[in-house]
Amino acid sequence: MTQDERSNFPDAEWKARVDLAAAYRLTDHFGMTSLIYNHITARVPDTEDQFLINEYGLGYEEVTASNLVTIDMDGNILDEGDHRINVTGYVIHSAIHAARHDVTCVMHTHTPYGMAVSALAKGLMPLQQDGYEFHERVAYHEFEGVAVDIDERERLVTDLGDKNAMIMRNHGLLTVGRSVAEAWLRMWQLEQACKVQVLAQSTGQAIRRAPLPAIEQAAALADREPVDLEWAWLLRTIDRKDSSYRN
Repeated sequence: MTQDERSNFPDAEWKARVDLAAAYRLTDHFGMTSLIYNHITARVPDTEDQFLINEYGLGYEEVTASNLVTIDMDGNILDEGDHRINVTGYVIHSAIHAARHDVTCVMHTHTPYGMAVSALAKGLMPLQQDGYEFHERVAYHEFEGVAVDIDERERLVTDLGDKNAMIMRNHGLLTVGRSVAEAWLRMWQLEQACKVQVLAQSTGQAIRRAPLPAIEQAAALADREPVDLEWAWLLRTIDRKDSSYRN
């Protein structure tokens, strides 16, 4: 992208685009993709009714800051040219962006361990220190079929409530954050918590639960954990691999 093309975007929006494109590349880097499907979205800064989403058909390793698509809460594409978006991405993400003004970024995945836990009757069972941030902090949403019905948006929002992580039953995972970094890191941790649970249960041995006061202490500390250091390292990691997401 030339400097003239870059100047078409306000500074705040360009930063949001770069962070969101990085989130797509990192999701690919850490093996959390499902071909061309699923979505990560970010609110356009200084707006209440616009957000950025990936061009439908691109792989996560192909997403860049400039090829993200701007849409409004009614699903209208606001950018010039021919663009495609995934309808399910619009339905799920518009619901949360419209209702949760504290949320900047929404991330939805079909990760293997997340999908496995989404199919368990009792859902998530955080079993170790890194997973305790989700202790009594995860919402659940019943599977209603492929999310193409806009009427589902109201139920999605009701089920999520004020929580920042949700297991979509028999479907996958969803996280939100005040920043792209926060939503992405929360998703990574949620998938890890699901992985630990599935591996522990697969041994067939009795599950040992930590003392409740210790779990609650770890959860409270996780709420205050800054994400800046981790995100800076993640950006350095993906820059070393391929910095074209910044274009």
